[in-house]
Amino acid sequence: MSAPDTSSPPQERVVAPPPLWIVVGLGNPGEQYAETPHNLGFRVIAKLGESAGIRVNRPEAKSLVGVGEIEGRKVVLATPLTYMNLSGGAVRELLKKYEAGREALLLVFDELSLPFGSIRIRERGSAGGHNGVDSVIDGVESQEFTRIRLGIAPDHPVAPEHKAAFVLKAFPKAAKPLVEELVDRGADAVRMLLRDGVAKAMNEFNRREAAEK
Repeated sequence: MSAPDTSSPPQERVVAPPPLWIVVGLGNPGEQYAETPHNLGFRVIAKLGESAGIRVNRPEAKSLVGVGEIEGRKVVLATPLTYMNLSGGAVRELLKKYEAGREALLLVFDELSLPFGSIRIRERGSAGGHNGVDSVIDGVESQEFTRIRLGIAPDHPVAPEHKAAFVLKAFPKAAKPLVEELVDRGADAVRMLLRDGVAKAMNEFNRREAAEK
């Protein structure tokens, strides 16, 4: 008769957070794009900078950049100046400048395939037809980076030939309170991810969105 197994069960591997997070919001520079769905990433970065006292105004690596701390984590907040479809070059230069790997990248952007107001967090994945994300994947040569997706799809379907016009047209004034709420919640998702880790943030936000749906 064999002796009972008294060894401890295998422990789940804990992945240490990067020493520095590169938090990049996607969008287009210029006042004419400021209120459009495609600039929600920029607006989340602005909200984070405002609440943390980080001025995101230093030109470097084809972006506007601010460095500071959020939730006890050192962060680089950045908004590329290359326009949405060429965002990958700026992200690549940011990672190179700060000697960071793609595991340090947190990308925030609008997502037309998600219902308006919803949030999804993923650790990897394809671009899903988003040209800015596709450019970032090319720039870092990988799909393995964390992203926070902000849903912008209206109740009615948007025809493929109208998608570009939709994301570059300003939100209607009536939607402003809902847009501000989405930006606030997007910033909250970034803070929780920095504070508690990717897995907990995914569990909280992805589960909440699924329950609400």
